[in-house]
Amino acid sequence: MTDAPIHSEHKDYIGSKLGMWFFLFTEIILFGGLFLLYSVYRSLHHDDFHRAATELSVFIGTVNTVILITSSLTVALAINAIKQDRRASAAVLLGVTIALGLLFLVNKYFEWTGHIHEGIYPDSPELLAKSHGTILFYGLYYVMTGLHGIHVIAGMAVLAGVLVMVLRGTVNGKDYVKLENSGLFWHLVDLIWIYLFPLFYLIT
Repeated sequence: MTDAPIHSEHKDYIGSKLGMWFFLFTEIILFGGLFLLYSVYRSLHHDDFHRAATELSVFIGTVNTVILITSSLTVALAINAIKQDRRASAAVLLGVTIALGLLFLVNKYFEWTGHIHEGIYPDSPELLAKSHGTILFYGLYYVMTGLHGIHVIAGMAVLAGVLVMVLRGTVNGKDYVKLENSGLFWHLVDLIWIYLFPLFYLIT
């Protein structure tokens, strides 16, 4: 009789993890299709893509890469802390992760507004006057980095919700699957950027 509740919790944990991995797989398919589309257009308009890429700020892209890699570390440390039932440490680390996500978005905001101030945005007269390949490059740039930015915001919201649970004690050393799943999503957000960064900023 005493084994039934334990067995039920174990099945719920496994089901939750499998559900999250399935969701992450659909996200990989989504961005994988965009990466494939980018590769096809880049092969067709290599010179235009190269010239357009030189107009992006490698410095800002590098800083944002460091920010997200650091945030992956802090969320991993938060998971490790909660496993040891160090809720205060886990809460602080989650707060740092969310702050790093916000810093990433602030940098991206300044980068986007810089391009928009120059008249480089979808359907702008300045952009439409450029070559077809350049138009495609910036179209993909805004769509892919914008979609990634939405995922960053979603990840921050999820982590904020888990942070509240940690503070209330509903996520603790005995029940931390929600933090693990949110951490997996955040790692995916970081991984996607690690692919976006060289595609738009580095590859020539």
